[in-house]
Amino acid sequence: MKGVPYVVTVTILALAFTLASAYDPSPLQDFCVAINNTDSAVFVNGKFCKDPATVTASDFFFPGLNILGNTATSKLGSTVNLVNVDKLPGLNTLGISLARLDFAPYGLNPPHIHPRGTELLVVMEGTLLVGFVTSNPNELLTKVLNKGDVFVFPIGLIHFQFNIGQTNAVAFAGLSSQNPGLITIANAVFGSNPPINPDVLAKAFQLDKNVVDYLQKQF
Repeated sequence: MKGVPYVVTVTILALAFTLASAYDPSPLQDFCVAINNTDSAVFVNGKFCKDPATVTASDFFFPGLNILGNTATSKLGSTVNLVNVDKLPGLNTLGISLARLDFAPYGLNPPHIHPRGTELLVVMEGTLLVGFVTSNPNELLTKVLNKGDVFVFPIGLIHFQFNIGQTNAVAFAGLSSQNPGLITIANAVFGSNPPINPDVLAKAFQLDKNVVDYLQKQF
């Protein structure tokens, strides 16, 4: 009978470990509201799966990342060509996507976050100043990257890339989600639809309300 408490303890620990190992699937979009009537359901967490019997090699193929992005039409001097599950159906459930980033001289990929993905960036041409800001106390971690350098931006943290060179720059980024999402900070704060109440922004940023009105008009 002396061994009974030991067996009970091991059993409880085993059950606790099993429960602790359980987890909800990671979200693949901003939200997925539950619905009882499945006849009117439209979305799942991700994409519906194609019948394997009808799958072809084209489902796993995307051309064109060799093409230079048109930075001339961008106010910020940068373009991003994201290959996610919407462009490459074979990525569904695989937890990965890829992007090409092009920068004109002094072009900027402005501060933004990916709510569902960590980003791993490699510079192919040029020189980039990159960085991210931690959660409180908001420490900035920044680095100058040259050709062949790699930098990682943790999931959900504000980050940016800025071409500090006088020539074009090119980088590629892998992201740990088939749909990592994108929230550009300035666009979200000053360009939301409908707009955030200017009094809220004036107090949050300690700005004159006229300045907030001006910034909202820019977006």
